[in-house]
Parts: sequence; C-alpha cells; structure tokens
Amino acid sequence: MPELVFFSGTMDCGKSTLALQIEHNRSARGLVGMIFTRNDRAGEGKLSSRLGLVTDAVEATDGMDLYAHLVDHLSHGGRADYVIADEAQFLAPEQIDQLARVVDDLGIDVYAFGITTDFRSKLFPGSQRLVELADRVEVLQVEALCWCGARATHNARTVGGVMVVEGAQVVVGDVNQSADEVGYEVLCRRHHRRRMTAATAHAAALSPDVLPVSPA
Repeated sequence: MPELVFFSGTMDCGKSTLALQIEHNRSARGLVGMIFTRNDRAGEGKLSSRLGLVTDAVEATDGMDLYAHLVDHLSHGGRADYVIADEAQFLAPEQIDQLARVVDDLGIDVYAFGITTDFRSKLFPGSQRLVELADRVEVLQVEALCWCGARATHNARTVGGVMVVEGAQVVVGDVNQSADEVGYEVLCRRHHRRRMTAATAHAAALSPDVLPVSPA
C-alpha cells in the first residue's frame, strides 16, 4: 500500500542525504520521481546535502497546490512513481494535506523529510501536520551530536555564536556559518535550555570565574 512517510531529525543528521539516496536507488531501478523542496541551502529548485550532492527539484512556493501540480504533470504525459518532499517543515499545513491526497487518491508513495521543531523548540506547522497525517514517522538513526558529545535533539539559532530565542520562525541559514552571520547549531536539551553553544561554552571555559584557582 502507498504511504506518506515522514523522516524527521535535527539539522545535520542526514535527512537530505537520505532523500537523495532514495531518489538514486529508485531511479536506478527505472522509476521516476517528483521532487519538491523549499528554501534549500543550494538555492531555488535544488535538493542538496552537506556531502556535496545536489539534484534538481520543484520549488514549493507559497500557495502552490502540490496535488494539482502533480496531476497536471501526469495529465500532460509525465510520470511520477514516487514523490519526495525535502525541507517539509517549511510547507504549509494545507500542502501537507495535498501530499496525503497524492497517496490516497493517486496511489503514489510520498517521502517527506524535515526537522520537527524550530530554534525555540516549537513545532513547525508543516511538521506538526505531518505528525498528524503520516502513516509512519521515522526518526533518523544517524545522530547529530551536541558540542558536549551528547545526542543533539534541538536546533539553536545563533548570531555571532550566541544563541538567540526571538525572531521570525523561518530564517534560512546553515551550520558552520561565519561568526557574523545567522547560523544554526544542534544542541542537547540541557545546553539548549541553558543557551550554551560551542562558542559560549568555550568562552566560559576560558573565564577565570568558572574554575577559581586557590593560591598555592
């Protein structure tokens, strides 16, 4: 039976890499897919991974009807044996409904990939709808790590290495950004709650107030 599957995880855990691997495996067997994406780091209409892999995709813009787009593609002689939706957290809830309709009405598997919560630990509307509708939710097993070595479970937004907790929900950035840019870092829950990034932890470790040394 066709399924709507949501592959979720933090940033930097290999979601886009898995999406590209699924596309590769199926295309190698002669299957043809429709790939949707939104706000990819490589630019509009691209699906890319941090390993340097990239392929063309359809940019899912605001108000775009994904079901109607696919039906139009099929009606004009196109083919789609499966659908991949990367950066699915940026999709509107109604677009997630449209992906579910692709599964139910067209009998086509849909594989959605995205992070569940934003930098404030709040659910993205698109991810929330996927959790509500998906036949399966798969948490990726490639664990991203916090700077302390613990399993990373939260996405932090940083400016100059300092964690921020206010601002628009969607600001496109990436891990490993330069210090003066908006970037993101994955943290464990404890350090996300303490707003302690790798940069601030390093600064704290260098502070003489952290480990006072008694005179000899």
